[in-house]
Amino acid sequence: MSATIASASFTLSKLLLKSSTPKPLSLLSSKKSIFFSSSSQFSSLPFKLKQPLHHLQSLKHSTAAATPRISATISVGDKLPNSTLSYFDSSDELNTISVSDLTSGKRTVLFAVPGAFTPTCSQKHLPGFVEISKELKAKGVDAIACISVNDAFVMKAWKENLGIGDEVMMLSDGNLEFTKAIGCELDLSDKPVGLGVRSRRYSMLVEDGVVKILNLEEGGAFNVSSAEDILKSL
Repeated sequence: MSATIASASFTLSKLLLKSSTPKPLSLLSSKKSIFFSSSSQFSSLPFKLKQPLHHLQSLKHSTAAATPRISATISVGDKLPNSTLSYFDSSDELNTISVSDLTSGKRTVLFAVPGAFTPTCSQKHLPGFVEISKELKAKGVDAIACISVNDAFVMKAWKENLGIGDEVMMLSDGNLEFTKAIGCELDLSDKPVGLGVRSRRYSMLVEDGVVKILNLEEGGAFNVSSAEDILKSL
């Protein structure tokens, strides 16, 4: 009798010990664990993140290439930064002039071109200001100046090639000092003609150093910066 009781006690102890010892979890088990329930964002191996469709769509839109409108640092109401520009005078002497001296106490029309000798600049933009320079000055303009990211020798040769007199000053911003200061750089490095970094096309009326009218083109386009556009605004 006592042997039977002892055997039963031994068997009961083994059962209790077996039930109280947790089985190790195996990630390789074919059975689903409590950590991978059907309500979780994860499925059984291999792991796969389940993302809502709308999230994927918004990610696609956020990485799409955007084409924002190009804008310049300078705007109407701003005072022009002072930079130094160079030119050859009527005596064929190389001179420099500061933007401050060019505009202080005056009404000055400044316009910029992407490059000397280029088609639109030579055929339309610069000749337009030469042709109506008297009309502009009759409206109270004291000086008209063309600015380009070319050296002063090129600007001199361009002036002579077009037969321009004193109607328009031909100013060189060869080091991009003024163009960068007003945020009007135009990178044409990818173009086959090798222009590099130049100036965007624009025209502006400056009174005592302050921008009153600004006609800024998109890149080298010629839509709003003509001499006629400035004349109409005076």
